[in-house]
Amino acid sequence: MAVRNKIFKMNNLKKTVNYIKKNGVRHAFYAAKERIEEERRADYCYRKPSAELLEAQRRDSAAYPELFSIVVPAYETKEEFLREMMESVRRQSYPKWELIIADASTSDIVRNVVEEVIGRSGDCRIKYRRLEENRGISCNTNAAIALAAGDYIALLDHDDFLAPDALYHMAVGLQRARNRGVTPVLLYTDEDKYDNNGSYHLNPHRKKDFNLDLILSNNYICHFMAVEACLLKRLLLREEFDGAQDYDLVLRVIGELYKITPVHKLLHDLPDKIVHIPRILYHWRSHADSTAENTSSKTYAYEAGKAALADFCASRGWQAQVRHGLHLGFYEVDYQPDILTARQEAGIVGGRILDAHGRICGGAMDVDGSCLYEGLHKEYSGGNTHRATLKQDVPAVDIRCMQVREELRREFEHITGLPYEERTIRCGKGRHAARIQIADVTRLVCDEAGYRKLSLELSKAAENLGYFVIWNPRMSVLASRG
Repeated sequence: MAVRNKIFKMNNLKKTVNYIKKNGVRHAFYAAKERIEEERRADYCYRKPSAELLEAQRRDSAAYPELFSIVVPAYETKEEFLREMMESVRRQSYPKWELIIADASTSDIVRNVVEEVIGRSGDCRIKYRRLEENRGISCNTNAAIALAAGDYIALLDHDDFLAPDALYHMAVGLQRARNRGVTPVLLYTDEDKYDNNGSYHLNPHRKKDFNLDLILSNNYICHFMAVEACLLKRLLLREEFDGAQDYDLVLRVIGELYKITPVHKLLHDLPDKIVHIPRILYHWRSHADSTAENTSSKTYAYEAGKAALADFCASRGWQAQVRHGLHLGFYEVDYQPDILTARQEAGIVGGRILDAHGRICGGAMDVDGSCLYEGLHKEYSGGNTHRATLKQDVPAVDIRCMQVREELRREFEHITGLPYEERTIRCGKGRHAARIQIADVTRLVCDEAGYRKLSLELSKAAENLGYFVIWNPRMSVLASRG
């Protein structure tokens, strides 16, 4: 335990120093304070499924038809990492898979290990291709994709590994979707990190179901991801976005869905076509050269992510600029003049309600009216995923800090009993600050429960008409004393 704590604290120290350089002392203070509090609460322990459960999964999925092609671009992979990756695929409880390794190494390390594993196991589901040159991760992955024969193609990094029931739960997710009459184009799972020095799992990433505005803030989908084969073979990965090629792919898959989905159906159809499997099924190995441990080790990847997001916005015709957020790999999309004007599907945008102590007491709401980030200090980000600082789609937002699309203002007047009028607030800080108009509800006489009831009713009305309700934490007002 002492070794684990030492490694983790040294890693945190490096992150803090880098954060100060990028964002200044004040932001770094709160980031470090929040991280320490989060460490104290950490109690995660990954548990492998039992042999009995895995055998039951084999029986249950015997009639499932889907073949998964798992593609791995390899380059001078460490032998121990390569073996563990391959064995994690071979141990899958779902048997209908093929593993395709495209090797761009100059040495024979990868080839020798692959040939040895195939020779020892006789497993003909493993395919190997030696590439003539190393053309980068996107081109190397495309070479593996070209050999794929599966119905879905899954992406696996050469130094990571899968839980033994990863493909089983992917297959179950597909069957459940098809029972609803839906053919998914993309599936993704939760993940954790694996510390290669201490041999323990940490930082579980329990992801949200598909959330358009959250993916426009950060590639939270990441690992483990599988894409419908016909679509992926048409899109392929783009080498100009190397380092963020997975993010670019996700955004382009979404772009394809935009092309075939009417605007008023996007809210309901996108989550049907992009399936989240809420289980930790991918283990992202953390070592000195990986972004899992050292976020500054591949800064070009974050620039590529920014470029991919800007490309997506341009492809939609949105008037928007993309910039880096406070945390590496997290982005801000600044819409011009505002999000409701730039995007037809955006219906309501809401911000944070802060109490006198600078803590969130209203804003983003769940379906029952509970505040999603209630009690969180305004300078905190909400943990490793930084969700409390990111734009995201939510069931409801607080009526006290709300922008309403013109087409929804009649619903506003009907629900509140007030004529729709606006007042000005300041949004953001520093050079990114702006003055924006929000609905003026200062004449409402409500207690907290009353505000939340009205907020839920108006947000539900927007949803029923096919509009997205978006939370923007850069918008803030002080809580009313009414």
